[in-house]
Amino acid sequence: MTTLEPTAVADLVRSTLSAHKSLFLATSGSTGPWVGGVYFAESGEFTLNLVLEDRGRTLAAIRENPVVSVVVSTGSPMQPFLQAQALAEVVPADEDARVRELLVAKVPEAAPFLAAPVTAVRLSVRKWRATDIANGLLPGVELPGPRLP
Repeated sequence: MTTLEPTAVADLVRSTLSAHKSLFLATSGSTGPWVGGVYFAESGEFTLNLVLEDRGRTLAAIRENPVVSVVVSTGSPMQPFLQAQALAEVVPADEDARVRELLVAKVPEAAPFLAAPVTAVRLSVRKWRATDIANGLLPGVELPGPRLP
């Protein structure tokens, strides 16, 4: 097992986030648990910006229960991946354009989704768990986020 200094863990989190355009988002509402893939853009290590379908199951679940989980991964456990729990919030109207701008800057192919009826959402990550089996990080290492209210 390899141990990393906090700065190296933060670097691993940043590099993994920047290497991915999408993530798996897990929610749970009155219709039960649900997992979907979404494009995202990070603004720092602990803030993820995305859009969700207005009438979709994911957004409905977030409105009922804003605690979500995310996985940033290729889907292969042999590639570095991140896991986290986060607090989801619908972005206020005055911040909607900024979320969309960040998303298209990172993921240009997401632009057509913005013409659909979508809602901007921000995820505040509580702490990341970074795993990189190929480089000896098993079990994963944690990077605590800022304290949330």
